[in-house]
Amino acid sequence: MSPWVAIQRNPSSGAGPKRDLLIQLIDGLKQHNIRTRLFRNRDRLKRRLENAEAREALVCIVAAGGDGTVADVINRHPGVRMTVLPLGTENLLSKYLGIQKSGSFVADIIAKGNVRKLDLAELNGRRFSLMTSFGIDADIVHKTDARRSGHISKLTYLMPILESLKDYKYPQLSLYLDGSEDPVTAKTVQIVNLPAYALGMPFARSARGDDGLLDLRLFERGSRWNMLRYISNIVMGGRHERLSDVSCLTAERIRVESEVPVPIQADGDPAGWTPAEINVLPGALEVIVP
Repeated sequence: MSPWVAIQRNPSSGAGPKRDLLIQLIDGLKQHNIRTRLFRNRDRLKRRLENAEAREALVCIVAAGGDGTVADVINRHPGVRMTVLPLGTENLLSKYLGIQKSGSFVADIIAKGNVRKLDLAELNGRRFSLMTSFGIDADIVHKTDARRSGHISKLTYLMPILESLKDYKYPQLSLYLDGSEDPVTAKTVQIVNLPAYALGMPFARSARGDDGLLDLRLFERGSRWNMLRYISNIVMGGRHERLSDVSCLTAERIRVESEVPVPIQADGDPAGWTPAEINVLPGALEVIVP
């Protein structure tokens, strides 16, 4: 069977003007003598890859969409090499990897085949590539998801942000790191695998995607005023990491508990409620990069 590429298309991200980028990708791969097959139905791709011959000839899966499409691919197809055609509202992984919003650019990097291994992380059995958070940040994501009725933009987050700043109660979180029986505590927690963030906010500047560690930022105080103080320090070049009430830690395994359920988000999508178990998966992602 000749080499082929599977394109997992987000139905909404791959429509309209963005369809031209998909055509560019398909035409570009054809010029490199690489066949393509476009999948809108995610289960159809999964069934296709159950064929051993098709799996052996697969060059990679292209996640054509935003970070939600990437998350779906890495969970449905663990261990399969992938790359990204950025088409969604948020394309943080592609920005981190230097992948341009161009079908011909992605076709060229697939043909060249430069592969990078990155860590993934797992939250209650579900994989993520970028970060997970507990507390008000996740509360905003949950509220946004409850409001959405289709395609979203950055403005969609405005009302949920205002509501969370007004109403969130800041329950205490207890974190047990690498099997320790003595917890560290915080009101809001960011756990970072890859240093790529919405709006360019540098939560953990020291985070690396290939060190086998997760970087934690623990914000110890909870109130509207403290959240605004933390955010202002984050946007000013990561000055929050020097605050006395922010802890900067690393771990391979983390257990998070709370007396009442606290919301969780992972890679910008709702991810349930505490308690939670998080662990790093070193080198679990093979991705084709420039």
